[in-house]
Amino acid sequence: MSRPPTFTPPPGVDALRLRTARGDFAALDARPAGKAKGTVLLLPGFTGSKEDFIALLKPLADAGYRAVSVDGRGQYESEGPTDDELPYAQDELAQDVLAQATALTQLGAEATPHLLGHSLGGLIARAAVLRTGTHQAPTFASLTLMASGPAQIAPSQQARAKMLTDALGVLSMDEAWAAIQAMDPPEEADLDGDALRTRWLRHSPAQLIATGKQLCVEPDRVAELAALPLPKHVISGERDDTWPIPWLDDMAARLHAHRTVIAGAEHSPNTDRPAETAAALIAFWDRVTTSEGSNEYR
Repeated sequence: MSRPPTFTPPPGVDALRLRTARGDFAALDARPAGKAKGTVLLLPGFTGSKEDFIALLKPLADAGYRAVSVDGRGQYESEGPTDDELPYAQDELAQDVLAQATALTQLGAEATPHLLGHSLGGLIARAAVLRTGTHQAPTFASLTLMASGPAQIAPSQQARAKMLTDALGVLSMDEAWAAIQAMDPPEEADLDGDALRTRWLRHSPAQLIATGKQLCVEPDRVAELAALPLPKHVISGERDDTWPIPWLDDMAARLHAHRTVIAGAEHSPNTDRPAETAAALIAFWDRVTTSEGSNEYR
């Protein structure tokens, strides 16, 4: 579970409802002072929310990028069914992302947005990119997979995900939260506890069950993704027990993707080392912007 430093948007970051053809989504929007170099759409991971990127938003905007992080359907402040898993099928969530990208373009984005997904968000981002197909105009300027691997999560994390999804079938969200806190190390369980608990209670249990199952059965789609002529970036911490670092290294090689490892970070470099993570993302997007029309990063 990513633990953002705060749930309060800093000055210059606006909370808004992103209106799309597939419904409204809660979002945080940071705009640069001048003309934007580009727009970035940020997707959070399992049990996470748009606030997981809150420490990145201002640095990205200060570097010239409009940065928009969203709660997916059924996550935190974006409504979704609480007792039906079908609306949370991966393809449904991918279509939501495509609708979000379209909405951002209609709101004034001057070019197709860069797409970034953290953990589960990376699998959804990948599905959205693959859904555009190889013969359509590109919907995204680039794809960044942050601590998000080639297929299903590691066996130890599958066991944890199954434990959680099984618990949500019989426990209330409040009871499940108490069980999670009992499993976490005390120093983590106490961090920003009230805000984290509030976020948890506002998630849809059906969303958590459906996406938790997806993490355990995701197929390897790296070859499909590698075939798309899209700049790609694989970024992670130097330790990760959800998708081990060798898996991420191998995926990046298969994708011919730019690879970044953030020293001192684990599964959530966005919250573990936000300054270093923002700098790496900005450098990648700047290179993509200046190399448009060439084969670099493609």
